[in-house]
Amino acid sequence: MIQMAWSRVALGTASFLAPAVTARLLGLGQGADPGRDQLARMFAAREIVLGAGYLISKESGRRTWARLGLVVDALDTVAGLKGRSSLPFRAVAGITGAAVGATALGTAKVAKDLR
Repeated sequence: MIQMAWSRVALGTASFLAPAVTARLLGLGQGADPGRDQLARMFAAREIVLGAGYLISKESGRRTWARLGLVVDALDTVAGLKGRSSLPFRAVAGITGAAVGATALGTAKVAKDLR
């Protein structure tokens, strides 16, 4: 989970500083799109906070942050699936695949914490 938290911070920072580049890499279009870039920055802030919150917390706090991250990732998975008909396949595969992977890792962490 430490690596996942650092990944959240890195992706969030990249998305916040260069939303158009991040969107292009994810297959979400090219060129200027102020609305897309604003949403990317909002996503970025969420990812930075989830990752940093986990990293700066002690064990009991990390359990809470892992659960919060799991909920966010599960909702991202649902959102990715809902958008599959209106986005290019590459974008849906990348976004939803990342969300599914993060959901799986989060589920494993939360399940381990409950034992």
